[in-house]
Amino acid sequence: MSTEDARELLSTGAVCDSCLGRPFADRSFGLTNAERGRALRTAIAIEDDDDFEPPEPEACWVCEGYCGTFDAVAETIAAELEGVEFATYQVGTRVPPLVEENERLLREDAGLEPDVGESLKRETNREVGRRVGSKTGTEVDFDRPDVLAVVDLEAFDPLDVLAGEDVTGHAVDVQINPAFVYGRYRKLERDIPQTEWPCRECGGSGVQLGENGEEPCDYCGGSGYMYDTSVEQVVRPHVVEAMDGEAGTFHGAGREDVDARMLEDGRPFVLEVKRPKRRDPDPAALEREINDAAEGAVEVEGLRLATYEMVERVKEHDASKHYRADVEFSEPIDEDAFETALAELSGTTVEQYTPQRVDHRRAGLTRERTVYEIDGDLESPTRAEVRLHGEGGLYVKELISSDEGRTEPSLAGLLGTDAEVTALDVTGVEGEDEPFELEAYFRDEPRREREASADRSN
Repeated sequence: MSTEDARELLSTGAVCDSCLGRPFADRSFGLTNAERGRALRTAIAIEDDDDFEPPEPEACWVCEGYCGTFDAVAETIAAELEGVEFATYQVGTRVPPLVEENERLLREDAGLEPDVGESLKRETNREVGRRVGSKTGTEVDFDRPDVLAVVDLEAFDPLDVLAGEDVTGHAVDVQINPAFVYGRYRKLERDIPQTEWPCRECGGSGVQLGENGEEPCDYCGGSGYMYDTSVEQVVRPHVVEAMDGEAGTFHGAGREDVDARMLEDGRPFVLEVKRPKRRDPDPAALEREINDAAEGAVEVEGLRLATYEMVERVKEHDASKHYRADVEFSEPIDEDAFETALAELSGTTVEQYTPQRVDHRRAGLTRERTVYEIDGDLESPTRAEVRLHGEGGLYVKELISSDEGRTEPSLAGLLGTDAEVTALDVTGVEGEDEPFELEAYFRDEPRREREASADRSN
C-alpha cells in the first residue's frame, strides 16, 4: 500500500525525499521523513529494476528546496542565540502560502487525504530544532522554553542557500522569554511604597510648564516620583543587571500601606526580567548586593531562581497577614473594656465597606473578612499596642477606627470612642493552606542545600 501511494506521489513530478516521506510520517517510528522517502524510492527502484536517481532538493516542486536548508537555518539560529544563556528552546516556522498549497496539491493529485502524515511546518520545527539542540547542548521545551526561534521561510531564497549562501539573520525572530527571581522583602522604614509611584501632578515626567517654559515640577521636586524610592527601585536594577536583561517588573503578594513597615519574615515577591541574556546568577551574591545598596531601608532574603508559575502564585495565592499596631484613643478606656472588646473581635467575621482612603481607586463594595486572632496591651488609658492575625484583604486601620461606621464591628465601635492607628507594622504574610514556596516552582535548589554542597566540596 505504501509503495502504491508513493508511486502516485512520484508521478506528480520531482519530489525530494523529505516531501515524499512526509505523507507517511505516522509509519515506522524512529525514521526521519527523508529516510522514509528514500526507503520508498529505493523499494520502487528495486521493484521496477530502475536506476536509483533521487532528485536534488532544489528540484522539488513541493518544498521548492526548503527541505535542504535545515542545517543552514539551524546554524543561523545558533548564531542569533550566541551570548544568550538558556537551557531550553523551541523552534517555530512560518511556511510560505505557496508551499502550503503545493503540499495540499501533492496529496490531492496522489488521491490521499489532505492531512495525511505531517506538514512541512511540523517537520521543519522538529528537524531544525533537533539540530539547534545538538549545536547548543540544550533541550527542547514545548510548554515554556527559555527561548523561542521563529523561522520565516519566505524571508530567504532556498536556492541561494543550497548554492552556498547563508540564511540571513532577519529570517529568524529570536524571542527570549522572561526569567524570574523569587524572594521576600522587609521594609524597615516607613514612607516607602512597594512599587514606583509616579508624581500625580507631572505624570512622572519631573517637569511642568511655567512662565519660561518647562521647569522642574514643584510637587515632586523634579524627581517624577511621589516618594524618593520604593522596594521595586531598590531590588529591580540589581536583578536586571545580574541577568543582563532589558527591563524588570515587580510582582508582590499584596502590598502594605506606604506608612507601614514590613517586618519579620517579609512579604513574598517575584522580579520578572525581560529578555535576559543570563539566567543563572548567584542568588546569595545578588541578595548581599541588594541589601548592601539599600543601606538598611529595605532587605531581601531567600532569593531563588523561579519559574513563571511563581508570578501567578505570588499574585493569586490566598494569604493571611499578621499585624502590630500602635493605637491612640480619643478618650481614656479601662483595661477590662479593652480586653472585652478584643475578645469580642477575636474569631469574628467583620463587614467592611470600601474605606474612604481607597474609595477613589476601588469599587464600593462590602467585603467580609475574618479576624482569626487579636490581642494587645493597654499601655496607658489612651494608648495601646494591638496584635492581630487576619484574613487576606482585611483593612486593619478600619478594623480599629470603624471608618465612620463603614467597618462593623470595630474596636472603636465596641469601646464607644474614637481610635486611630498611629503606626502599623506587618509582621507576617503566609499562605492560608500551604506556603508560597513550593519546590516545583523553583529552578534551583534551596540555599541550605547549595551551602551544604559547597561545604562538602571544600
